[in-house]
Parts: sequence; C-alpha cells; structure tokens
Amino acid sequence: MSHPPFQQALTEAELDRLTGFLDAIGSPAMNIEMLDGYFAALICGPEMVPPSEYLPQILGENFSFESNAQATDMMGLIMRHWNTIASVLLNTLEEPDVYLPVLLEDDDGITYGNDWALGFMRGVQARPGSWRDLIDSDEHSGPMLPIMLLAYENDPDPALRPPSVTNEKREEVIEMMIASLTIIYRFFEPHRWSLALTPPDVPLRREGPKIGRNAPCPCSSGRKFKNCCGSNSPTMH
Repeated sequence: MSHPPFQQALTEAELDRLTGFLDAIGSPAMNIEMLDGYFAALICGPEMVPPSEYLPQILGENFSFESNAQATDMMGLIMRHWNTIASVLLNTLEEPDVYLPVLLEDDDGITYGNDWALGFMRGVQARPGSWRDLIDSDEHSGPMLPIMLLAYENDPDPALRPPSVTNEKREEVIEMMIASLTIIYRFFEPHRWSLALTPPDVPLRREGPKIGRNAPCPCSSGRKFKNCCGSNSPTMH
C-alpha cells in the first residue's frame, strides 16, 4: 500500500538536498545530524512542541526563505523526515524495531555521533521539566547516559566533559544510543499527551514572501497553513 506524499521517507537524493540546504544556511542552523537528534527528542518527549517553536531552533531565529517555492520544498522535506522518525518510533511500541539515526562521517569514514546527541539534548531542553521523571530517576535514567556522554564529550567546560571515547569504544556507545532511543520512547508513552501544552508563539521571521494563513501548508499535509505548521496546537503531520 502506497503512503501519502507527506508520509514517505526521504530518498537519498532528497536527504542530500536537505543536508545541502542546512549546510548553506550555516550557523546558527542545525546540520542534518543535529536535526535528526533534535526531532528524535521532540518526538520521544511527553510534551508536543509545535513547529512554530522548533523551526526557529532548526533554521535560526532570523532565517528567511528566499521564496514560497523554497519554503514549500524544504518544509516538505523537513516534515517528511519528522514523520519518518515518528512512524518508526511508534512502531517500536509493538515491534522489536529501532530507529537508525542519520549520522555523518568525517573524511576518514569515522562516525562520532556528537552532533546527534547535541541535537537530542537541545530537544530535551525544549521541555526540561517534563524530562525530569526520566533524567532524575536512579532506576530509569540509564538510557540517557550514552546520549549525554556524546553530547558533552567536547563541552567547552572541562568540568562537564566525561572521559574521552576511543574510536574502538565509540561504535559500542552509538549502538547503545540507538537502543536507548526505543527505551526512552516507550518510557514516555503513558505520559505523551498528559501534560498541558503552553508553548510561546515564536513565529519564523522572514523577509521574503509570507505564507498566507489560508494557503496550503508547505509541508504537503493537505491542510491549511493555519491548521498545520502555522498552528500552536499539537498536530501530527
């Protein structure tokens, strides 16, 4: 059975296009690995964070799309990637499945995973209070350890840096991080929709063409922009 366009996973070419788009923006935009980790945390957490809040974190507070065509194209790719992560994690509730994150390699073919972990922790920080049941629990906080190990490995504050991870050990830590994602998602499932959502309205500022509130949403969901990515209410794309 075929899926609607907005539910289809990105092809390799589309993922490359999204990667290039983010790289072209540069700082303070996230790269594709950090975006992947950020989305994973937002989807795992007990509170829904709306696009009006998380898009400026991904693209930068002052980012402007060059045109409506670019907004439609890139927002469609971003939201489809969200849907892919959400779909795989949802499947882990009933199947022995894992989400395989997007991890970049350096010129020597080494995968470090630091940007993914940093993105995940930025997602945690979007709603830090709601993550306390996990992070502060002696019994349940274990799955956060490999993520925090990689997130703080190169922290500017030496006091926050854990012992360095050797390349031989790194692969094992990344495997633990992947397995931990399923555990974290399952942990928060009973709480996912239990907390009230009161996000600040953080509109994405742009100098280029503005998407009309009644125009079709550029994420290709088929809904009006005001009822989808332009809304502050929790929606699944």
